[in-house]
Amino acid sequence: MSDLEAIEKIRRLKARYFRTMDTKQWEELAAVFTDDVVIDMTGEGAGITTSVAAYLPFLIEQIGDVITVHHGHMSEIHVDDADHARGIWAMEDELWWPEGSPLKHLHGYGHYHESYRRTEDGWRISAMTLTRLHRIIEFS
Repeated sequence: MSDLEAIEKIRRLKARYFRTMDTKQWEELAAVFTDDVVIDMTGEGAGITTSVAAYLPFLIEQIGDVITVHHGHMSEIHVDDADHARGIWAMEDELWWPEGSPLKHLHGYGHYHESYRRTEDGWRISAMTLTRLHRIIEFS
């Protein structure tokens, strides 16, 4: 597989990540990650998880009833070898909490820093860190 083919497959993988998160398709979202994915959300006050089995229940608890819209832009993907790659994605997200929640709306900007590993099922996210540049938060 050429580097360009790998990069395109990784771009499609990340598109699937955003779509399945926003449409709450949890099983499909789990499939974009390796089982041993390391997800660093310390910048969000949530710590680090070291498996998709630990991350998904946390994510569902946090945004299961929240309307979310995520956009990824300007991917910088570097293929290290036939089975490993790294990437940085500029991102923008908006979240709307249900009425009665302490938060009403968040509009954020930042970057996803990721590592990818090619498995027998294709490319998967093996590590992900979210960093934020700016947040606009509206409280209820």
